[in-house]
Amino acid sequence: MSAHQIPKTQKGVIFYKNGGALEYKDIDVPTPKANELLVNIKYSGVCHTDLHAWKGDWPLDVKLPLVGGHEGAGVVVAMGENVKNWKVGDYAGVKWLNGSCMNCESCELGNESNCPQADLSGYTHDGSFQQYCTADAVQAAKIPVGTDLAEVAPILCAGVTVYKALKSAELAAGHWVAISGACGGLGSLAVQFAKAMGYRVLGIDGGEGKEELFRQLGGEIFIDFRTTKDIVAEVNKLTDGGAHGVINVSVSEAAISASTEYVRNNGTVVLVGLPANAYCKSEVFSQVVKSYKIVGSYVGNRADTREALDFFARGLVKSPIKICGLSELPEVFELMEQGKIIGRYVVDTSK
Repeated sequence: MSAHQIPKTQKGVIFYKNGGALEYKDIDVPTPKANELLVNIKYSGVCHTDLHAWKGDWPLDVKLPLVGGHEGAGVVVAMGENVKNWKVGDYAGVKWLNGSCMNCESCELGNESNCPQADLSGYTHDGSFQQYCTADAVQAAKIPVGTDLAEVAPILCAGVTVYKALKSAELAAGHWVAISGACGGLGSLAVQFAKAMGYRVLGIDGGEGKEELFRQLGGEIFIDFRTTKDIVAEVNKLTDGGAHGVINVSVSEAAISASTEYVRNNGTVVLVGLPANAYCKSEVFSQVVKSYKIVGSYVGNRADTREALDFFARGLVKSPIKICGLSELPEVFELMEQGKIIGRYVVDTSK
């Protein structure tokens, strides 16, 4: 299968019940199926979805026991006998969507993430919080050899997700886009993609160092929700009528509903963040009279992934990352729960 010396065991973080201990320990190295790659993961981004998978607070059952993670970047070291268009030594990305049936209406239309039989890395399929993981060869992302694997890891989920969300907003160059949760792992990339796509960017967030980061990323107007008395009025005033599009990557139910009040006439509210048991409340009279749309945007498909990676390759987007050891994952989850993360944590699987 490969000249690479593949060990029988490896280091990984695994949990056996939702909310249970996150155990950094020796686990078996998986064997790739006929359609799979075996990827030696070098780095993996840590997404808020990983926290939900651990807690089990979404209405979608997780595989137990589970190795989480779905922003893995590494090197192909082995592959199944039916794999085509890959070779040992290629750089590969492990994404949230690990596989789909490819035969249903959603798959036929390129909406593979909406497939009822979707297989999800770090949720229904052991993911990238381990040194070696398997990935469906069709869905794995091709990464140019020589790419900084730590830097590219967050693009594989956070980057693709916000890029797809911005496309879903159906904006034109010069339009205002408001990003709620602008300085987290998703938001910090959304700011950059939006700027690269020619939009004017208004960011909403709060916390130490967040406005500074927003300015560094090229954002135009920053609103601190902690100190602004009337966010809706402020957005409407500063954008002269409201944002043409809103990308909701925060996990605040109140912030999501507020976005329906500061979206512009005929604009689009895009829901991305997934706070548990939350609802988006829209006042019907206003929605009809203003004729705005509310759309959900899930992760992107293979084409969205290729396009998002191209923005990265051209130097137009770069995730603000902090690298730590895989063994430190429990501490990262704790910071995430406290809302103290700026940018994206990326774990080095060798530590």
